[in-house]
Amino acid sequence: MSRTLVIGDIHGGFKALQQVLERAGVTENDQLIFLGDYVDGWSESSQIIQFLIELSEKQKCIFIKGNHDAWCEDWLSLGQKPDVWLFNGGTSSIESYADYALEELDNHLEFFQKMRNYYIDDQNRLFIHAGYASMHGPEKEVYSSNYRWDRTLWETAVAMDKKLDKNSELYPKRLLLYKEIFIGHTPTLDIGIKTPAHKANIWNMDTGAAYTGSLSIMDIDSKQFWQSDPLPSLYPKENGRN
Repeated sequence: MSRTLVIGDIHGGFKALQQVLERAGVTENDQLIFLGDYVDGWSESSQIIQFLIELSEKQKCIFIKGNHDAWCEDWLSLGQKPDVWLFNGGTSSIESYADYALEELDNHLEFFQKMRNYYIDDQNRLFIHAGYASMHGPEKEVYSSNYRWDRTLWETAVAMDKKLDKNSELYPKRLLLYKEIFIGHTPTLDIGIKTPAHKANIWNMDTGAAYTGSLSIMDIDSKQFWQSDPLPSLYPKENGRN
């Protein structure tokens, strides 16, 4: 029986990724959809990318690009190291690449370049790192950076009146475009939730693995989910992005 599983922001926590794949009993029959932010935070960013490259050769994987991945890609391709990236976990990614040969760096750069901005499946479910601002959906987005930065979609869902009917004129038009939307980017810890958070038709899979939370993986059909141990317990000598 094959499943489709969605995975939230990993942020260099390779031990957590290994835990959730094991706890969910992932096999090569399962399809995996990663929502981005593989790097920047804990110490194993490059190891995660190498693992994902190898994993994608064994089974169907879809890799969405997060804002941290775009920063890392710019560094790999252009050598750019903006302060905002370094202050937000970039230093840990650079350090994790210290022993890589040029050819390996090229392979990783190619992996970043092939990541998708978003993915829509055959049941009209959208998978995107952050969100989108356009009322007509991500394909009509004026600024592609919104795929990786937008928080307004999630904030709208969180702030909505739960009694609001989908037929109401007040129901946000952006949310009506898809059966379900799976996002990362904004930690659920921000609203006091440690598990995948469901608001309106959005599932937020970023359960704060970069900080004090866990990494989460979910079966998109059954909504059963599995979590790693909290990341600080897996990397006791590190700070992550705390």
